[in-house]
Amino acid sequence: MIKQISVFLENKSGRLVRVAQVLGEAGINIRGISIADTSDFGILRMIVDQPEKAVSVFKEKGIMATVTDVIAMEVPDTPGGLARVLEYLQEAEINIEYLYSFIEKPTSNAIIMMRVEKIDAALAVLKKYNIPIVSSDRVYTF
Repeated sequence: MIKQISVFLENKSGRLVRVAQVLGEAGINIRGISIADTSDFGILRMIVDQPEKAVSVFKEKGIMATVTDVIAMEVPDTPGGLARVLEYLQEAEINIEYLYSFIEKPTSNAIIMMRVEKIDAALAVLKKYNIPIVSSDRVYTF
């Protein structure tokens, strides 16, 4: 499992830069990042190289953060590669709450971070169809 940090941000100038500064000052590297927003707030989702330390530092600085388990998987970097994997999950009636791509040094596959309702069931489906699961060690250190 990969530990994802979620930070709720008021949709105001300077909020995002503050999060990045706090991480930088603590020596924590952002490995992947996604933000979803509304007119009032945003949800910043991040994969960092030291998730436990990030949560601790955010708490010290008064920044509300939560940790969520997500799956990192490799999908073929070809047209339809992601669709095929999503079809397997749909057939198993596994709902995907959200997903986003993850940048890695050159590889022949795309790395996708995914939050699902039934993590164990999703992992079983991915294993059944030989979809590579990316380890936390790999995600945190590449």
